[in-house]
Amino acid sequence: MAHALSLPLSPSRRRLLQGLPLALFPFAVAWGADGGEGGEPGYALYDRPKYPPGFRHFDYVDPAAPVGGTLLLTPPTVGGSFDTLNPFTLKGSPAPGLNTLVFETLMTPSWDEPNSVYGLLAEDVAVAADGLSVQFRIDSRARFSNGDPVTPRDVASSFDTLISSAAAPQFASIYADVARAVVVDSRHVRFEFRRRNHELPILLAGLPVFSPKWAGSRPFDRVIDAPIASGPYRIAGRSQQRDISYARRPDYWGWQLPTRRGQFNFARIGYKLYLDGTARLEAFKAGEFDLLQEFIARNWARQYRGRGFDSGELRKLELPNHNPAGFQGFVFNLRRPQFQDVRVRHALALALDFQWLDRMLFYGAYRRIEGYFANSPFEARGRPGPDELALLGPLRAQLAPCVFGDLPRMPTTRPPGSLRGNLLQARALLEQAGWHWRDGALRNPRGEALVIEYLDSQSSMSRIVSVYAQALQRLGIRLDYRLVDFALYQQRMDSFDFDMTTIAYGGSTSPGNELFDRFGSRAAGVQGSNNVWGLRDPAVDALIGRIVAATTMRDLESACRALDRVLVCGWYSVPQWYSNTFRVAIAARKFAWPKALPLYYQPEAWAQTCWWSADGPRAPAARSLPPEGVHAAWGRPGGGVDGPRAAVAWSPPSGGAHARLGRTDGGVGGTDASTA
Repeated sequence: MAHALSLPLSPSRRRLLQGLPLALFPFAVAWGADGGEGGEPGYALYDRPKYPPGFRHFDYVDPAAPVGGTLLLTPPTVGGSFDTLNPFTLKGSPAPGLNTLVFETLMTPSWDEPNSVYGLLAEDVAVAADGLSVQFRIDSRARFSNGDPVTPRDVASSFDTLISSAAAPQFASIYADVARAVVVDSRHVRFEFRRRNHELPILLAGLPVFSPKWAGSRPFDRVIDAPIASGPYRIAGRSQQRDISYARRPDYWGWQLPTRRGQFNFARIGYKLYLDGTARLEAFKAGEFDLLQEFIARNWARQYRGRGFDSGELRKLELPNHNPAGFQGFVFNLRRPQFQDVRVRHALALALDFQWLDRMLFYGAYRRIEGYFANSPFEARGRPGPDELALLGPLRAQLAPCVFGDLPRMPTTRPPGSLRGNLLQARALLEQAGWHWRDGALRNPRGEALVIEYLDSQSSMSRIVSVYAQALQRLGIRLDYRLVDFALYQQRMDSFDFDMTTIAYGGSTSPGNELFDRFGSRAAGVQGSNNVWGLRDPAVDALIGRIVAATTMRDLESACRALDRVLVCGWYSVPQWYSNTFRVAIAARKFAWPKALPLYYQPEAWAQTCWWSADGPRAPAARSLPPEGVHAAWGRPGGGVDGPRAAVAWSPPSGGAHARLGRTDGGVGGTDASTA
């Protein structure tokens, strides 16, 4: 299940729509046909929300945090520049920061519990007794940046705009089961469903809302200027489409909301964009911005050093990452004929030596991804249990036999395994598929050589691809590395004009409707969709339907594991790796942050939302930096992703001073491949 501002779009905005930990159904209140009353201010998908009605603030913020100062950031991926302030269309590259700082949704998640949402633009929500509609009551205090009140009509207009052909296709995909938005009265808007879908209330809770005056009479996909929205910041300045700054709005309507108190404490937040990773790192060392998240293990081990780090002006932190890892890997475009045979895809997976890469290039920093729901309770393992078999059995005729046996593990070269043994197995599979060595290459019966183009927009991936290419060459397969600029990469990915590339998407604590856009047959034919594989499989569609229909966590886990099993056995990708820490470098004497760290977060969003400037008045609840080189010692009882739902405290070293601290558009995989 995805928040509407987090599920990825095109490569330039792959985080627009990552599965944030949101959801709300069956803890819902029925409302009558007259529809006006009965809503609740907070909801959870399967359990009761952590925070009761009337709560004052989230546990991981400091309500006494001072306001002021400046935070300077850079997007996690290198885009070079932006050319639009509209993040909801496929046209152009949007400026960073818009979704978090300028736009707001009807409700908002808590970061210290999975699958819960609380009031923002909407005071409360009520789901009809028959499950075929949901109603939101808009907060009468809500205002756009131009002073206009936010009304149900504005909400309906935003919905209609986002599902239109002028917006990115992901919105129409995730809201496909919403029949219409109805303005009930001056405070209430109702969304009516085509069929029961228990995730739709939360998907609609994540609907971004903006004023229809923003577009006026213009087509929405031609709107590129400053938004008229309701968020806590406004755009304060731009420079050469490479720098943008946001100013905190003193007139923001929601400063006293419990879901906003103690948050967004900086008077100014700015972003600086750089043409390549080297320039970005050197700019950080020179003090041009304050936080840099590193995704490449080699860089973290070898390049984060120098005068600033020696003096203590800059610090390296490894923060705990409890987020579900999702997926990251080499993906095949099934629209290409060379990838139609599952034996070919399996052979290509056998040629990747992860153990060598991790030992020689990654400094032992990563864990292998085995499927599509890594580091989560939705990941399939071993043989299917009775609950999975109940879902897979009716689809047996459409599924590979391995789905019903021991789940294949990713190839390993750990002794007694070896790359040579894996390549011998790969050669046998290729021969079975009709590919034989002839005239200096691996060729099919028509004499066509097996040549694959790897498409990339950042050169740091070349070192990994070169190792992979050497192994494939031993099989007679030629892997060509094609580096293009980011704009061309985005265009080619949107039109599915590629053979192979790396894709990453963040995991979710409640997968759901976003899977239709990622793996569903209908999305395979929609340009700009996230089904970059071109996967069209009725069995996959059926299992996604069961995921969306799940009403208990157990049912959801069973359906996700069944889907994971089918995808793994299809060998549609070569899964890569993930890290269970965030590697973050910071300007060490500029910022403070609360004692409690949320469980589910991204470093950039955490800094924007929860930090404050250390130059102003001293707030009571601040934390100190950990000792140099020590893994940030936030613990989590029980480990895993499904432990206790509480904010985790980091106990600073004794005698510590006031706490001082100085994006992946392919998802939030956050490792070497996702930015390379």
